[in-house]
Amino acid sequence: MDYYEVITLRNGKECCLRSANESDGAAVLENFLLTHEETDNLLSYPDENTFSAKKEGELLRKKAESEKEIEIIAVIDGKVAGSAGINAIGRYHKVRHRAEFGISIAKEYWGLGIGGKLTNACIASAKKAGYAQLELDVVANNERAIEMYKRAGFVEFGRNPKGFNSRISGYQELVYMRLEL
Repeated sequence: MDYYEVITLRNGKECCLRSANESDGAAVLENFLLTHEETDNLLSYPDENTFSAKKEGELLRKKAESEKEIEIIAVIDGKVAGSAGINAIGRYHKVRHRAEFGISIAKEYWGLGIGGKLTNACIASAKKAGYAQLELDVVANNERAIEMYKRAGFVEFGRNPKGFNSRISGYQELVYMRLEL
């Protein structure tokens, strides 16, 4: 799947939102490791990563060739500032109408509007792919993210009090959210 858009950030800088490709493997991996080090709100820790730049590139190539999945990167001054993507929940008939959404942005770029723009880009891509529902889970104390998702139209449909077990703070409650497309 393909996506391309140039946006102006709150600080006046231009940011290119585009579908990632195989040649972005090293930069996307670097951003992944950085963002997973900077916040405790993401699924994993940097030391749990098993991907190499080559393997990341291969995954991005598969997504670029897919009609149902995508990874969109936010590029500022040639640097990957963040990424977001949609992944199929499954290929079976009963779940193939659903996709999951994930996003991460490097801390130095927080508050510039990238998160909302990446979210909207993924929503548009999920609609283009023919999904009926987009889903995500978010750490309950990540109030800024929850508000951003609500602005985009996501609604809460449940909670898991022990969704994550953080090395830093112990159990973290997850909020399950969904958007009908």
